[in-house]
Amino acid sequence: MKLILKWFLYAIALVAVSQLYPGVQVAGFTAALVAAAVIGLLNTIVRPVLVLLTLPVTVVTLGLFLFVINALMFWLAGSILAGFQVSGFGAALLGSLIYSALGLLIDAVV
Repeated sequence: MKLILKWFLYAIALVAVSQLYPGVQVAGFTAALVAAAVIGLLNTIVRPVLVLLTLPVTVVTLGLFLFVINALMFWLAGSILAGFQVSGFGAALLGSLIYSALGLLIDAVV
């Protein structure tokens, strides 16, 4: 039950990101649900591999390269899905920062 609640809240957060920032566009709530699930899967499966492969760069940049990895995951989800679009890497970076901030808020509440 908690997982489904977080999934819905993350979808709402994705819709909020699309309303706050014009570089991220979501076609509707159904597309936001699918996009939230895909972003979650990418962060679960692909992100740890990327973090491991880019560990030297992450250490040199004192962890700031993790923002780039988050943006890449956000951008990849936007390129895979039809109802979720990210206009470029800068939009992915800013959109992922807003989405992560809302995700921290969701995790604190739930």
